[in-house]
Amino acid sequence: MRNPIFISILLLVLLAIDFYIFQVIKHLLQGSNSSVRTGISIFYWGLCIVCLGALLLFPYSTNPYFRQYIFSISMGWMFTQLIMALIFLIDDIRRGTFWTLSKLTSSTGAQFINTENGIPRSTFLSWLGIGLASTLFFSLIYGFGNKYNYRVIKKKITLNGLADAFKGFKIIHISDIHSGSLRDKEAVQKGIDLIKSQQADLILFTGDLVNDKATEMHDWMDVFNQLSAPHGVFSTLGNHDYGDYVQWGTAQAKQQNLEDLKKVHAQLGWRLLMNEHVKIEKDGAALQLVGIENWGAKARFPKYGKLDKAMEGIHPDHPIILMSHDPSHWEAQVITEYPQIQLMLAGHTHGMQFGLENPYFKWSPVQWVYKQWAGIYKNGNQQLYVNRGFGFIGYPGRVGILPEITLIELA
Repeated sequence: MRNPIFISILLLVLLAIDFYIFQVIKHLLQGSNSSVRTGISIFYWGLCIVCLGALLLFPYSTNPYFRQYIFSISMGWMFTQLIMALIFLIDDIRRGTFWTLSKLTSSTGAQFINTENGIPRSTFLSWLGIGLASTLFFSLIYGFGNKYNYRVIKKKITLNGLADAFKGFKIIHISDIHSGSLRDKEAVQKGIDLIKSQQADLILFTGDLVNDKATEMHDWMDVFNQLSAPHGVFSTLGNHDYGDYVQWGTAQAKQQNLEDLKKVHAQLGWRLLMNEHVKIEKDGAALQLVGIENWGAKARFPKYGKLDKAMEGIHPDHPIILMSHDPSHWEAQVITEYPQIQLMLAGHTHGMQFGLENPYFKWSPVQWVYKQWAGIYKNGNQQLYVNRGFGFIGYPGRVGILPEITLIELA
């Protein structure tokens, strides 16, 4: 990104898109008075310059506030411009096609297309492009205020062979805290209080405690160590917990970071399950909890998890709950090789922190990558629940897909 040739080409391309879009805006403003045209022009070019400047300065910045918010606005603005440019390009292709047809028909003596005053832009397509893009851009701005808007989603899940002692047993499931992205301690505390108010019997965390480094948790220990439950708090690792996305001076430094993160889990009072299982007992009955390291079916995610090792010595008659960070693990291995696992809990996708949800409809661009990305999924007697994430990473906000605390009641 610091290559001057690349930066120059990128700047020219983005400026060309800016000018292209501005031509359409000028066309739409032809009937407006001069003050309106001037005001909108200043606003448009001011936003373009600010976003371009922020984008170009991003590689040189170490300020987390700048990197999270300003870069997100810049990328959001670029994406909205691409949407506008694409729709405007469709209109220009239409205009070009009609112009070509007019020339062909005139050469044969026929005149079916009137081009005396040129072929005008489609007002409908122009406003459609601006409307869609503006809605997206301002939705992203609005989403900044939703990143700590925690909600509790309650699910009753039936497990075959579940003893009566565990009927009504309550499990809190959270995932993807991403402490390196968190800033507002008071807001996060409200999320913790919401978890505590559910009075769950067991709390399970399915990975990505940090973005990259164990030190990200230093300022958050006194918040997350408040989590407790009668049957304990158990956790697993996610892909971000291994420090794979940051440069380390040596392999030893990276390994030490992982060891430090394991200590963080212990200091929080959480039992970190590393390819192992434990037995949860109540009134003489048992429930088996399996936790593995990150295992992703997508090519770019390493397979640290060893489910075969974690399942050694498992009791065949006691229900099994698997904690595995990446939901792609479910279809790739759990369904095909471990039919005795009735419930898997995962996170990882965040629902892309962007989408649409209501009682009848659920959509997010992340579904083009992950078939199972939020909520409950079933395959015969096996079930997967994907938590939408407690925290956030990259884009410091949520649009439509709110941060989630899952309350599972066993039946």
